Amino acid sequence: MILKTTIQGVTTAVKGLLLTVRHLFAARQQRQVLDIRRDDYFEQGQGVTTVQFPKEKMPIPEVARYQLDVEIDDCIVCDLCAKACPVDCIEIEAVKSPEAIGKTSDGSVKRLYAAKFNIDMAKCMYCGLCTVVCPTECITMTDQYDRSTTKLTDLIYGFAEMSEEDIAQRKEEWTRFQAEKEAAKKK
Repeated sequence: MILKTTIQGVTTAVKGLLLTVRHLFAARQQRQVLDIRRDDYFEQGQGVTTVQFPKEKMPIPEVARYQLDVEIDDCIVCDLCAKACPVDCIEIEAVKSPEAIGKTSDGSVKRLYAAKFNIDMAKCMYCGLCTVVCPTECITMTDQYDRSTTKLTDLIYGFAEMSEEDIAQRKEEWTRFQAEKEAAKKK
């Protein structure tokens, strides 16, 4: 019984060592660079299979979903992206304006200021639902994927450009406009 167990142990060790030596000599070959969209991409069995990051990078498909980006000048602060987000990683705060404040690149009229527009990429599940519902297409998925950090708070990206003074001033303008509107109704 002991002899049989010993023979099985030695046989298993030799098989493992042979496999290791075979991979050692196969690693001298460089793995061919193939486009990830090819059907045979995952069938490469020979050569070094690791990518030497950051010198080498994996090819990224055109429809990849990685880092979110917002073109705040095109945002009409409609809040649809935050409502569509299943994990609530988008935080938006809007300030109303008494008149139109401008137009987006597609001609949509802007009537709200973006006081806060934060995206917490630590919470994001990269589903892309926020990009689908955006009427002005100002929120997009980029091909940036290497945003490594040791602090989760570094993954909260703020896209709003208003200062605290600007926010207070815009809120005051809206309050004044509402008061004037109410006063005009009473006359």
